[in-house]
Amino acid sequence: MEALLEELPTETIGTEAIAPETPQSTSGAWVRFLLDIMETVLLAAILFLVINGISARVRVEGFSMVPSLQDGEFVLVNRMAYRLGQPQRGDIIVFHHPSDQNSEDLIKRVIGLPGDQVNVEGGKVYVNGIALKENYIAAPPAYTDSQKVPDGELYVLGDNRNNSSDSHAWGFVPLKDVIGKAILIYWPFKELAMIQHVDLLKASQ
Repeated sequence: MEALLEELPTETIGTEAIAPETPQSTSGAWVRFLLDIMETVLLAAILFLVINGISARVRVEGFSMVPSLQDGEFVLVNRMAYRLGQPQRGDIIVFHHPSDQNSEDLIKRVIGLPGDQVNVEGGKVYVNGIALKENYIAAPPAYTDSQKVPDGELYVLGDNRNNSSDSHAWGFVPLKDVIGKAILIYWPFKELAMIQHVDLLKASQ
């Protein structure tokens, strides 16, 4: 009996040669990988320095700025604000403690500028004889004070007037000790809001 031969289908298989990795190509890949990591780290470091050079992030401690700022809120501070300009009445600023440079930084509202006469009496604050209209404070001040603001310094008060250690207690803030202007509450996220700064004398006229 004759054997029947069945023709099987054939497939064409590519014959391109794949060169094996050499030690040189492997080491080159590692060098590129390490360079990529170094570039990423360097870029991150530059961004960190730039961001920290123009801004600061501070946590509000205590109740001296209630109701404007609450204990535990995180605030973004513009470090460049007063390199390009000067503090204004009504600004909320962060600064080094003028009498204890080793203590925590403070956050208060600017009330008096250099040359201003500030008087606190009868539950009102007067700047150059003008009674301020302050709808942002917790309660009228229950103390009295009278200060002429020296050149190069600021008179600051907490919005929670009767529960704040500020210029009525320890004096003025040198301009050189001002870190920057508080501009944004960013945490807790539900409290996210721009911080309002009031032109005190204009609002009081």
